[in-house]
Amino acid sequence: LHVGLVVESGDPREVHHFALLFGYGAGAVNPYLALETLTGLARTADGNGFALDPAKAEKNYIKSVQKGVVKVMSKMGISTLQSYTGAQIFEALGLSQSLVDEFFTWTNTRIQGIGLDEIAEDVLTNHRRAYPPMQVPTGLALDVGGLYLWRANGEKHMYNPDSIALLQDAVRRNDPKTFEEFSKVANDESKRLCTIRGLLDFKSDQKDEVRLDEVESATEIAKRFASGAISLGSISRETHETLAIAMNRIGARSNTGEGGEDHTRFKPDPNGDSRSSAIKQVASGRFGVTIDYLVNARDLQIKMAQGSKPGEGGQIPGYKITEYIGEVRHTTPGVELISPPPHHDIYSIEDLAQLIHDLKSANPEARIHVKLVAEVGVGTIAAGVAKGKGDVVLISGDSGGTGASPLSSIKHAGLPWELGVAETQQVLCANGLRDRIVVQTDGQLKTARDVAIATLLGAEEWGLATGSLVALGCIMLRKCHLNTCSVGIATQDPELRKRFAGKPEHVINYFMMLAEDLRKYMAKLGFRTVDEMVGRTDKLEPRRAIEHWKARGLDLAPLLAQLPVLANGRRYRSVDQDHGLEQALDHLLIQNARPAIERGDRVSGTFEIRNRNRTVGAMLSGRLVKHRGSGLPDGTINFTFAGSAGQSFGAFLASGITFRVEGDANDYFGKGLSGGRLILTPPRDATFAPEENIITGNVNLYGATGGEAFIRGMAGERFAVRNSGAHAVVEGIGDHGCEYMTGGRVVVIGPTGRNFAAGMSGGIAYVLDLDGDFSVRCNKEMVDLEPIAADSEDEDLIRHLLTKHVRYTASSVAEQLLDDWDETRARFVKIMPRDYKRMLGVLTRRATTHEPELIRHG
Repeated sequence: LHVGLVVESGDPREVHHFALLFGYGAGAVNPYLALETLTGLARTADGNGFALDPAKAEKNYIKSVQKGVVKVMSKMGISTLQSYTGAQIFEALGLSQSLVDEFFTWTNTRIQGIGLDEIAEDVLTNHRRAYPPMQVPTGLALDVGGLYLWRANGEKHMYNPDSIALLQDAVRRNDPKTFEEFSKVANDESKRLCTIRGLLDFKSDQKDEVRLDEVESATEIAKRFASGAISLGSISRETHETLAIAMNRIGARSNTGEGGEDHTRFKPDPNGDSRSSAIKQVASGRFGVTIDYLVNARDLQIKMAQGSKPGEGGQIPGYKITEYIGEVRHTTPGVELISPPPHHDIYSIEDLAQLIHDLKSANPEARIHVKLVAEVGVGTIAAGVAKGKGDVVLISGDSGGTGASPLSSIKHAGLPWELGVAETQQVLCANGLRDRIVVQTDGQLKTARDVAIATLLGAEEWGLATGSLVALGCIMLRKCHLNTCSVGIATQDPELRKRFAGKPEHVINYFMMLAEDLRKYMAKLGFRTVDEMVGRTDKLEPRRAIEHWKARGLDLAPLLAQLPVLANGRRYRSVDQDHGLEQALDHLLIQNARPAIERGDRVSGTFEIRNRNRTVGAMLSGRLVKHRGSGLPDGTINFTFAGSAGQSFGAFLASGITFRVEGDANDYFGKGLSGGRLILTPPRDATFAPEENIITGNVNLYGATGGEAFIRGMAGERFAVRNSGAHAVVEGIGDHGCEYMTGGRVVVIGPTGRNFAAGMSGGIAYVLDLDGDFSVRCNKEMVDLEPIAADSEDEDLIRHLLTKHVRYTASSVAEQLLDDWDETRARFVKIMPRDYKRMLGVLTRRATTHEPELIRHG
């Protein structure tokens, strides 16, 4: 710790190489060969006759590596390189324990692998190719590699022109014979070395086999499939809706992804098809999570982790956010949507349990589904999900996922689902929790063989996202982020979308042929139902004849450990979770609100409340929207509560409902507010000054999509994070206010903490800058600070909201500000996101000049 380490090497060239070197202790890296290569390339004009200055090329390279390393640090929750250096936040995949013990001490390596001898052989092989013995190389060409894009002479890819063509031909003609050829190509012995499952074989005994007609039907098996979380915006509207129609026809589940869903899809089409995705992803309240969205789901999926490319999802460039996408996501067209690395409403397993309870309250009929990433320790987290009353846990693998992911994450983020599923099954069984939760997995599952191994390791449901898109016509161009997909799948360009030729039948044929093939494996292994098959690792064994010299040291025994059998003898979900909804205060509220729910009559009432009353209002809102199809006119339901409100008071509150609390409120006040009105004031006999005291906890108005909130007093940290539509007045807040906000209006008439407006891409905040030092506490990376102009819309809005605040809360602070308005206006600061301002100007100009909407690359 008293010496700095500088690494000088010709090897480092990718972001992951630098992240790894820093992570194991390097203080600086000199990648001399990468820099020399860039200098040589820069001096040579490319096909367009363009040559870059060598110094500029090096500067660009260093900048991009720096941004990549910072991105890795940020998604791991590490703020400084000093903290990251030597932190060893890695898991080894395919390295022997002896190698790790000596050189990467304390790093996890679960399946063993290569040692120093194999590393030496790799280095010498490269050297021999560069310097062939006894001859001078002339015109030596570098190996094309093909790690990231398929190349004919490069690295093997499981999806390649042959497998893609066979799959698309099979599903278009519904031809099992061609599908069998696709499976053979995908399961090819040489390519099986690409995956851990490829190193496993089935252990079948002829006397255990059962007749195929005894096996569970393909129709029932197909209901266990999901098409993966692919958001609207990342793919076209046509693709997204076609997937939903296909999966609904076979009783399986499509997934909205984190991009919300058009409410018009909630109603069936005239022909009986449904375009509503069965799984609605919450994704930390990121986009479009309304009460209407929640009640129209069969599964509600909490995205605790990104999935196949951890930390990399949701970053959609502005040119893919059309007016339609902006409307669905409750954001602004043309403004880039960033994916915040941390989950701002979940800091502990208790917070996760609270969100599970919130969602179950909003839609008691839906399964609550938590998405995790395969990594060491995921079994322990899955056990926490089960204890937190989750109904489904998804273990997502490192493969598959968005083709818009940064290159540094395509190969080096996440771990194979085989490791995650095996660990999850083992931990859940060891703790007596396996029978209360469904285990699902995804990550480049393609064939029935993949599905069979996933089931034997412990998963009873399976997601196939890439396969679904390939079936619809995807040809793996990996241009998803450029908006130039030539088959109309991963684009919002209206001209390219016309090329989309996929049909629901193509997806249906894929999943039905998969199910039929799985039945054959089941019959051969002696299983009549999928449930019987779950967790039967005794039916798997390591491949005996693996000839590749790098695979000899692998030890797959940890994956195949025999599991303890639960008391009821089951290793799959067989009992329902008890969500404890019977004690909810909402049952009383629903009873009192029945005239409003059934006939639209105005109702009011007063109730006592205690902090054990969690998520008050969510069940009422869900029942209302489910019954009526929408909310109610303003002021229809007026309920007052006296006391201390518990977690998530007013969560997802629907329009037409006004809740007033005379007392205080805990964290998540107004989470996901969906059009309702919340009023929070101190008790009438309070002797303290509200504007000097915190009256509500942290993370208020998290992910709100609409409605109003008026808070007579101060709020805690992370106020209005990811707010996309609510209007609020508060008399002071803690750190990180309005973080990642995409819409709505927030007025703060008191002190603010630091890091205000970090990641804020939309909406507007107005802060009363009493001491003239707000600029120091604001994160100005994406926003500008502006004065409030006289006779402006901003002035009118602030006065309007403050007038309402006085009417609802009797705030003396707001009253005084209104009385002395000329001086007040001069002390307000407007926090305006730059991209938001730019696009508002574009939209205003288009509205006046009648320009057509056309947002394309560039």
